[in-house]
Amino acid sequence: MKNIVIFGAPGSGKGTQSDKLIAKYGFEHISTGDVLRNEMKNGTELGKTAKGYIDNGQLIPDELMVDILASVYDSFGKEHKGVIFDGFPRTIPQAEALKQMLAARGHKVAAMIELDVPEEELMKRLILRGQQSGRSDDNEETIKKRLDVYHSQTAPLIEWYDKEGIRHHIVGFGELDRIFGDICKVIDNL
Repeated sequence: MKNIVIFGAPGSGKGTQSDKLIAKYGFEHISTGDVLRNEMKNGTELGKTAKGYIDNGQLIPDELMVDILASVYDSFGKEHKGVIFDGFPRTIPQAEALKQMLAARGHKVAAMIELDVPEEELMKRLILRGQQSGRSDDNEETIKKRLDVYHSQTAPLIEWYDKEGIRHHIVGFGELDRIFGDICKVIDNL
């Protein structure tokens, strides 16, 4: 079982690469963004609470996210090939909570794959995505807030996972297949 944290700023290609990894390795996938958007679309209490945070460019409280993820993770059963955590953890306390949640099940994160993309490329990608998808959180003002939150709250995880000995740095821009190949080398060597 290879549980993978796919890591990077908004627009770094986490979803795109996750889709390719699922197709190749048969991993399950938990995208916190997708889970939350689904809850908001369905108008659940969680969705309404989450929308308030997201509309202000803020992160969802840790306890709420860990409970959601544990429930989704458990829904895959005990014999899955691994799970890609996409968009979680975003803070050191979340990383610690994820580690605890998995340890309670006799599992662990096998690798943190960091997709590193320059800021100006992230802005271009996110503005284009907003134009194509109509995602309300992909406008310039919200993107700037999300990148600020990423740098202040999420980027410290790079060092945390480095200390855990499972961080793998990937240059996340350029040829899509080259990026995917670099990620596969990491997974194949776990």
